[in-house]
Amino acid sequence: MIDLGTRLGPLKLKTPFMAASGTFGFGEEFASLMDLRDLGAIVINGLTLMPRKGNPPPRIVETPAGMLNAIGLQNPGLDVFLSRELPRLQKSQVKLIANIAGDTEEEYVILARELCTAGDVLIAIELNVSCPNVQRGGIFFGTTPSTLSSLVEKVRRVCTLPLIVKLTPNVTDITEIARAAEDGGADILSLVNTFQGMVIDTVSRRPFLGNKIGGLSGPAMRPLAVRLVYETYASVEIPLIGMGGIEALDDALQFFMAGAAAVAIGSASFSDPLTILRLTGELKNYLQRMNLPSLEGIIGVAHG
Repeated sequence: MIDLGTRLGPLKLKTPFMAASGTFGFGEEFASLMDLRDLGAIVINGLTLMPRKGNPPPRIVETPAGMLNAIGLQNPGLDVFLSRELPRLQKSQVKLIANIAGDTEEEYVILARELCTAGDVLIAIELNVSCPNVQRGGIFFGTTPSTLSSLVEKVRRVCTLPLIVKLTPNVTDITEIARAAEDGGADILSLVNTFQGMVIDTVSRRPFLGNKIGGLSGPAMRPLAVRLVYETYASVEIPLIGMGGIEALDDALQFFMAGAAAVAIGSASFSDPLTILRLTGELKNYLQRMNLPSLEGIIGVAHG
């Protein structure tokens, strides 16, 4: 028997494949294509206390082996999520992780406190301290160890659910940031968010994106993300969720071997909405071929 489940500290997931925040909405658009319960979890769109319209268009541009996005955390706000989206998701019994962002520590604390008691389908809170496409908050909290540790500690006091901190790659030393999150009380780390980048429109001679700068995702960032997961695994004791340009099983295996106990699929779902289900089946076949009863046998093996 092959066990596809994985453990992330206090979390036990059915499979190690999750839908990354900002790429799967609240799951509604995908519900007609698959049984959402077959996913390890859905990390919902970044949620803020008040509604946000996001950045001005254009907000997405393709790049070689990837894409830049500058959505700007567009979302309906906490109240609408609780009254409209969550009741529907409760009926589907899908495993949800709430990705939250704020301009201040107080906003993060309020969001975490309200969501931690909102419903059984919410299994964890993910602190988004790494969004590169907003003017305030977001990445501000994720680039200074002392600031991040303080935020995580304050949220930890009010949060009874497992607490994930999503790290930015746009720092000098990600291991220093990772240890600060761990010291503040994080149960799990997810990494990495997008790399900051820019495309210039050579006709208008101006930045293509309305926000000028966007976040690079897709296969172009995968080797960079694998390296950061590898380094972080050796620096902390808490489990990791890896992400960054995963399209094929071999991509996911690299993250597992670097030290991730689960992975999140993002931009690949745009070109193939069934990517997560395909990878789940391919992982099961791989473990059978390797005579491995579970994923545990390959997590972190690249460290020797």
